[in-house]
Amino acid sequence: MSGIVVTNPPRPAEEVRDGLGRFGVATIHEAQGRRGLLAAALNPIFPGSHISGTAVTVSVAPCDNWMIHVAVEQCRPGDVLVVAPTSPSDAGYFGELLATSLKARGVRGLVIDAGCRDIAELRAMPFPVWSRAVSAEGTVKETLGSVNTSVVCGGQLVEAGDVIVADDDGVVVVRRTEAGEILAASAAREEKEARLRARYAEGELGLDVNSMRERLARKGLRYLDHDEYLKEVRDR
Repeated sequence: MSGIVVTNPPRPAEEVRDGLGRFGVATIHEAQGRRGLLAAALNPIFPGSHISGTAVTVSVAPCDNWMIHVAVEQCRPGDVLVVAPTSPSDAGYFGELLATSLKARGVRGLVIDAGCRDIAELRAMPFPVWSRAVSAEGTVKETLGSVNTSVVCGGQLVEAGDVIVADDDGVVVVRRTEAGEILAASAAREEKEARLRARYAEGELGLDVNSMRERLARKGLRYLDHDEYLKEVRDR
């Protein structure tokens, strides 16, 4: 649907939203069954950023950023703007002025399946952005889109109110209705990884820590010393 602005969509509890922000994208992705990871082409424009926030979704026409301006009014502190064009576009939809407006409203960052611009200024602010491209190509303000309706961004369905977590590894979306469950699963996974890390630090091998040897043998993995290997090669 276009020409629609949905106001006041349900949002998760702040403690759940911010709790997910304690974990990395990779941990959350694994904790929710390897779901929700946006396309690897959506990269941070500067390293070291790590945000979590509630999705405000924007559907925009190619080379047209009108609806981003409309969406700013719907943003609250702790939100992340998620922008998806209706067809592929690398134009620079977003830059310093829009970032200034969003930052004033407490928005934590932007995920856009298109281009952004004014990179030096965004870094200096700083305002975190994950984008498909960097481009100085301008946009127009002619065509209606929608705000806070379902969008597909980076190959993943995103609904207004979902939780977005983004860091140097990429971007992951967590369904609003599952956010509490995924928070608990992420914490459990982090604790498990801490135990594994301690064992690796003591010199144990992943082969033994994760009981891989028997399964590898069932798959047919064999160990040959050098002379045995050469003999097999000659006998073939």
